[in-house]
Amino acid sequence: MAIKHYKPTTNGRRGMTTLVNEELTGAKPTKSLLKTKSKTGGRNNQGKMTVRHIGGGAKRKYRMIDYKRNKIGVTGRVASIEYDPNRTANIALINYKDGEKRYIIAPAGLQVGAIVENGEGADIKVGNALPLKNIPVGTTIHCIELQPGKGAEICRSAGSSAQILGREGKYVMVRLQSGETRLVLGNCMATIGVVGNEDYKLVNLGKAGRKRHMGVRPTNRGSVMNPNDHPHGGGEGRAPIGRKSPMTPWGKPALGVKTRKSKKKSERLIVSRKAK
Repeated sequence: MAIKHYKPTTNGRRGMTTLVNEELTGAKPTKSLLKTKSKTGGRNNQGKMTVRHIGGGAKRKYRMIDYKRNKIGVTGRVASIEYDPNRTANIALINYKDGEKRYIIAPAGLQVGAIVENGEGADIKVGNALPLKNIPVGTTIHCIELQPGKGAEICRSAGSSAQILGREGKYVMVRLQSGETRLVLGNCMATIGVVGNEDYKLVNLGKAGRKRHMGVRPTNRGSVMNPNDHPHGGGEGRAPIGRKSPMTPWGKPALGVKTRKSKKKSERLIVSRKAK
């Protein structure tokens, strides 16, 4: 996967880069797997803004992804590798032998024409999905379930992966990319390999317009606001924060403050915290 650099013919082109994703087949999305996606503008069902900096953007349709991989005992063939505007990873269209079509997150190295399987009897091969208890120790995995049958919840974005470290009874010990080690039930499904499109982080957007096409509105620093708009605001000229620690716009401590609930049920499944 190469990165294309543009000549500075305009101010917006200066420093701009794009991905030359050679693995994409250029196929149009399958209509039966598309769903209308409406804009929220960051507002909830009461019309109140609950998430800032969201608005506009290009129209897009949601691709329904098979996170559960519950098509057991039926082999499928990779028909195409496609772009998905709703995520950083690419997606792969799987044509199963019984005629059903499903999208999955495309792992690195998955080729068009490859055969994929789901279930305990599947081979340890990139793109195959198995229960964690059937995957050898040391294997790199992604799209991991946290509850059997619920569908993959972690390691779904581009370039992400985890590694199996060992087994403890009905649990499997998994090390995540953050450095956190946790126990996951052995009945939970996971897919072999690393999520592809890992070079997406190297892209330089080059101009603000590309960010607006993604539906992201501008963000202002708190220090340039008035004191009635942000705790960091006010003062003559450039002024320091004036607080013991950085604050959110609503006056709560930010940067480095733990937000995870200490009495969460899954707390006992975390063996070691993520690396600082």
